[in-house]
Amino acid sequence: MQGTARERPTAPEVGAGQAPWGEELREGVAAAFASCVQDIASGELDIPLPGSGRTLDRFLALAHTAERDLSLVRLVEGHVDAVAILAELDGPSAMPGERWGVWAAEPPGEGLTASLGDDGWVINGRKRYCSGAHSCTNALVTARADDGRRLFAVATGLGSGAAWCRPVEGSWQALGMAASDSADMLFTDVPAIPVGGVESYVERPGFQHGGIGVAACWYGGARAVARTLAAAAARRGTDPLTDAHLGAVDMRLHAANAVLAQAAAEIDKDPADVEGAGRTRSLRVRGFIEAVCADVLTHVGRATGAEPLCHDPAHTRHATDLAVYIRQHHGERNLAELGRLVAESGEWQ
Repeated sequence: MQGTARERPTAPEVGAGQAPWGEELREGVAAAFASCVQDIASGELDIPLPGSGRTLDRFLALAHTAERDLSLVRLVEGHVDAVAILAELDGPSAMPGERWGVWAAEPPGEGLTASLGDDGWVINGRKRYCSGAHSCTNALVTARADDGRRLFAVATGLGSGAAWCRPVEGSWQALGMAASDSADMLFTDVPAIPVGGVESYVERPGFQHGGIGVAACWYGGARAVARTLAAAAARRGTDPLTDAHLGAVDMRLHAANAVLAQAAAEIDKDPADVEGAGRTRSLRVRGFIEAVCADVLTHVGRATGAEPLCHDPAHTRHATDLAVYIRQHHGERNLAELGRLVAESGEWQ
């Protein structure tokens, strides 16, 4: 598997009597994120751009990081997604030492507004789900301007003494994905650089490629959860029920790996999405891998019971993080969109 030159720092393992969610854990993941970004910049951690001819290496590197820690990969995936977006839309280059996030969620609520003044663009408002709120030095953010939704590059000011962006303390109360630090951020006259044009962020081919990269993270998380079942099967020897659950999990993970490999090959063959297959591909892959993850959580839970969830903090984190992370898939809304695309195209597989 690519991107595994050496074991990199990750969040500290919690011991007996310690809660698996807390400030120490968040700080550990933030430190591991900084280390991973350094390794990416040096080339020691190899995560190629999507459509570069090595997209599968990218997906497997993300999956491997996810297998170690889903909150960590949420930050790493955001950084490498930002680098890919900046390259695709001719934005500013990420500089050494910068840790980037992509803060583009737009749930109901206030959101961000962008205005163009004599000194350039500035952003104001409140952005939700800003992963790496306390650790990202830079971010790509979506904001509403007079002419529509745009993408902007901003410096958060973290570590510089500036107060351009401010995390809203207490706004991230999650248990699952707690260490991803996805707090709300307040923006007050934050200087911003436009990246691309109106709606360029979602209309570019890489938007669909990036969505599959997130699914690769889900897949890695499912592998981490499945380790608990594999260990239980090894301890119990020949136990038909445990073996049946493990067989079902192995079958699904094998299929997910194959789906990611096929998607990577298709992206490398048509990185600019000239054939227009990107959205359908992304919906298929994300929907399938979300279903695989849900099945893995069910099989592992039914096979192992409450024991690992009550007494194995690492497994509890993996399972709880995965259950939250896959909710980036929009369930039946995404399935309905896929069904409509298939119906309109007439390309039934």
